[in-house]
Amino acid sequence: MLKNITPSPEAAILDMDGVLWRSDQPLCDLPLLFKYFANEKIRVAMASNNATATIDQFLNKFQILGVTLEPWQIISSAMATGFLLKQNFPNGGLVFILGSPALIDTLKEDGFFHSETEPLAVVAGMDRELTYEKLLKAANWVRNGLPLFGTNPDLTYPTPDGFAPGAGTCIAAVEAASGRKAAMAGKPNPYLFDVAMQRLKSSPQKTLVIGDRLETDILGGHRACCKTVLVLSGVSQEKDLLSWEPKPDLVINNIMDLFVS
Repeated sequence: MLKNITPSPEAAILDMDGVLWRSDQPLCDLPLLFKYFANEKIRVAMASNNATATIDQFLNKFQILGVTLEPWQIISSAMATGFLLKQNFPNGGLVFILGSPALIDTLKEDGFFHSETEPLAVVAGMDRELTYEKLLKAANWVRNGLPLFGTNPDLTYPTPDGFAPGAGTCIAAVEAASGRKAAMAGKPNPYLFDVAMQRLKSSPQKTLVIGDRLETDILGGHRACCKTVLVLSGVSQEKDLLSWEPKPDLVINNIMDLFVS
């Protein structure tokens, strides 16, 4: 049964990296975890700052790990970036994208296409093939007046071999070179949480936000007026809580600890 969390939640918004897995290594018995959620009649959605995978790639990863989800249950910061761009450029258009192929493919669905010729804006995210030339082009466009949009501020992400540079590191390089700050789409900003609760048909008072980062998951969940659960299997650790506000409602070592036998 679920640990004593009041009021009893009817929905949960889960981060993935550092909560469910590190890279391809699951952090718990995932099929059993989702069985527990189903037994408690808690609807679940994933809200991830990871913009390097498409929805189909996320679904396939879950399938390999023994869990079947529906496309509506996955919300990524790449989708949030498309939403933010759409607010500024309702008709879509050309943008310079410093990021992954998954980010480029996701933004196409919102009518935004990568171009190095007369872009409307610069979009920066996690780019494992980042080069000096790419950084130079992005910074020059921003310095010359184009708005800069970032997928998410995560400086690192957990892997089985330790922490690796994340999207926030790539974005920080563009910010430093251009002298301009990016408008961030992902957590702790509200879009991912708002969309997740709409899809879950849940209110903030009845929704848990579960994540491994104080500065994104917990802060974002708090801003969304949800109960928050910090899982210590990823980035933030117990010592980080000493100087952090707002405090999570619950702190656990592993997401399976959310349930007691």
